Amino acid sequence: MKSVIATALLTAALISGSATAAAAEDYRTYTGSIDGAAYLVKVPTRWNGDLVLYSHGYFPLGYDPGRIALANRPETEGWLLEQGYALAASDYKGRTGAVYEQGPRDQQALLDWFGKNVRQPKRTVALGSSMGGALSIMLAEKSPRRFAGVASLCGPIDLNSAWNGILDVSFALKTLLAPDKNIELVRVTNPQQSAELLQAAITQALTTPEGRARLALAGALGNVPGWVTADKPRSADVAEQIRQQAFQISLIHVNTFGPFARVDLEQRAGGNPSWNTGIDYARQLARSGERELVRDAYRAAGMDLHADLAALAAAPRVGADPAAADWMSRFAVPSATTPTPVVTLHNVADSAEPGNERWYAQQVRRSGEPNRLRQLYADRPGHCSFSSAEEIVVLEALFDRIDTGRWPYLDPRHLNAAASKFGADHHKVTDVATFRDVPAAPGFVRFTPDPLMRPSR
Repeated sequence: MKSVIATALLTAALISGSATAAAAEDYRTYTGSIDGAAYLVKVPTRWNGDLVLYSHGYFPLGYDPGRIALANRPETEGWLLEQGYALAASDYKGRTGAVYEQGPRDQQALLDWFGKNVRQPKRTVALGSSMGGALSIMLAEKSPRRFAGVASLCGPIDLNSAWNGILDVSFALKTLLAPDKNIELVRVTNPQQSAELLQAAITQALTTPEGRARLALAGALGNVPGWVTADKPRSADVAEQIRQQAFQISLIHVNTFGPFARVDLEQRAGGNPSWNTGIDYARQLARSGERELVRDAYRAAGMDLHADLAALAAAPRVGADPAAADWMSRFAVPSATTPTPVVTLHNVADSAEPGNERWYAQQVRRSGEPNRLRQLYADRPGHCSFSSAEEIVVLEALFDRIDTGRWPYLDPRHLNAAASKFGADHHKVTDVATFRDVPAAPGFVRFTPDPLMRPSR
């Protein structure tokens, strides 16, 4: 399927790598299927009694990842096994698409299986990346007695907000770049046509200053960063920033969560859960971390930004189906009760907005226990582009909190020093721009994200 090729390459890059560092004879492997959901379990010979349950990210329709991952990076998986942690992961029934209801159900079933066929773990930690990072938080909320802690990596924690953001970007692309094209934003009947028309509009827009300015505006409404190359600093050139922004819009908003994904989501939700009724896009732009890029691009093109914002304001809006919106509220938005300690890790320039962390912290202050939450950031672009050294340091912090009841010292300089103790194999990150691993120094940094663009609450 043409629409998943780029995303398949990205996903393969994110879960690829050598086998785990621990030798095969140092752990037992269990594989099988529970009600149609394949699983993988590894238990070290010298098991410390704790289990790490890994929830994988979103797989686009038609994509086969080739293996079941037990951590975001294979080196992290190997380290966990060497430290004596048992690892488990369900591939989820159906594997692909918006498995917000099915995925946690399958993970719970795997926990049941583990307790009956291996042994009840002393403690279980929920680990997840991307969509799995959001699902891990909700797993612990729904079954607090089963989990001792959560490590959420690069999570679009408010998954409902993410889909509204996808709608906002596509709405702007259609309104400003292809107003006369038959692009279906929701309730899609011809996903191939809509995906091709969206991609054609992006490709054409990149060829002119006017088109690039409108691309920057569309991207800013989803807070899509103009920086994606993990081994290079953000470019000072406006056109290059927009090119990198457009790359991510094509990859994320068209090929991953675009028309094909919308069909899957609406089938699961029982209708369209996304909406932009009452949304003021001028106000949204003012909230965006990419607002200065938009202003620079419009100045360079000699265009009137207010005229395009007026066009967006006048365009017909999209309404949600109430039952589908309720489904999203139940299965895609956490309650933020933090029944167990939670640590999050996000890159400062991620297409899955770092604002999710800011929103989640606000919700925890209202509904949970703020002292159970710690949020960490790495100073680089890319979705889930962390080194295993960074991931291990984050997990060590969570294990320490579980063991002692107190968070360890989490100053970025201290964390970077801790990560620096690992060898070169632990200092690689996936460059989303090229789908390859590149060297990366530890990047922990103090950071305050921009507000989440379309929060559910």
